[in-house]
Amino acid sequence: MRRKAATLFQENSSELVSKRATGCGHLQFRQSTGADNNQEVLGHSGTLRGVIQETARRNGTAHPYDRITSFSFAGIVTGFLTAARAEQEKIQNDTRRLRLFTGTSNPALSREIAAYLGVPDGPRVCKRFADGELYVQIQESIRGCDVFLIQPTCAPVNDHLMELLIMVDACRRASARQVTAVVPYYGYARADRKTAGRESITAKLTANLLATSGVDRVLAMDLHSAQIQGYFDIPCDHIYGSPVLVDYLSDQDLGEVVVVSPDVGGVARARAFAKQMNDAPLAIIDKRRTGHNMAESLTVIGDVQDKTAILIDDMIDTGGTICAGARLLREKGARRVIACATHAVFSPPAAERLSVDGLFEQVVVTNSIPIPSDRVFSQLKVLSVANMLGEAIWRIHEESSVSSMFR
Repeated sequence: MRRKAATLFQENSSELVSKRATGCGHLQFRQSTGADNNQEVLGHSGTLRGVIQETARRNGTAHPYDRITSFSFAGIVTGFLTAARAEQEKIQNDTRRLRLFTGTSNPALSREIAAYLGVPDGPRVCKRFADGELYVQIQESIRGCDVFLIQPTCAPVNDHLMELLIMVDACRRASARQVTAVVPYYGYARADRKTAGRESITAKLTANLLATSGVDRVLAMDLHSAQIQGYFDIPCDHIYGSPVLVDYLSDQDLGEVVVVSPDVGGVARARAFAKQMNDAPLAIIDKRRTGHNMAESLTVIGDVQDKTAILIDDMIDTGGTICAGARLLREKGARRVIACATHAVFSPPAAERLSVDGLFEQVVVTNSIPIPSDRVFSQLKVLSVANMLGEAIWRIHEESSVSSMFR
């Protein structure tokens, strides 16, 4: 008899699914004894018990069980959905899909960017273990969010680069929809080609590390050379700090201006800057480098006599190149000399060199890199690029044009 009942169950299980089970996801178990055998279970005519009883009646057989387990596909779902709806209502209050997180390299710049966007800097934990290893945890849900990680890879370069990679991995494992690395200063950019045998191209290596870690897009500012954009196998948005510098200089009474490139490699940058300065004339310093972080300026190509010379470069590291150029410009009759650069690396002894009396009237830089208090001097002027970076972040998030910011 039990075998026959089992056969009836198998034959009619598909009938149950087609009649009553579609769209229901949870089971409710209930047992009924002999006195209840003719009752409907939970008012469901399509339960397994009802199907078996009806089939047994059609075949002229009695019900085989003294105790039978009946199944209902509705009822227990309610409690689960109630809790889920409560959680969903709590989540719906936070509709932001744009999230900002900052590393430890330049938190002040990140706060300015967050203020521009009206988006708070996301909570995260970043600490070191006793052996120096880094630990990063994102302390809020970012599932399905558009995450921007703000971290210039300035000194100490290795620590800040590794911290960025760990942050990217944490966001990837937290199911972020897209992770964009905002790198106002891109470290290791100066080794962008081989100038001698058996050298590493660290600009390409760093790009590979970012892509492999899970970055979807990179937002960089004033790369050492434009060709570095091509080193990335992912989209790279390249923006410029020059509009901030030009806006500041335009408000100064500079008289007759000449834009000077401190070396031949920076001619394209100086030419673009001169165009923004109302098509100012261009001059070039012919420089011969004798070693790393050492430079010897030879001569000036162009007229700087009785003019305000604006030396423009992407970065100032030890200051050797730009200071040698400034001394040469003074010798050639420049009335005033102003140094402009996007990235104030300021490795020692840059502050001492740049602050020499009678060399520079002003040294104008941006806050892409934080400047320690012991490297600040009287001629230094720091401009903020937070609004520019914030606008670029917003345009990337909204999937609109970034290049139109500079037209």
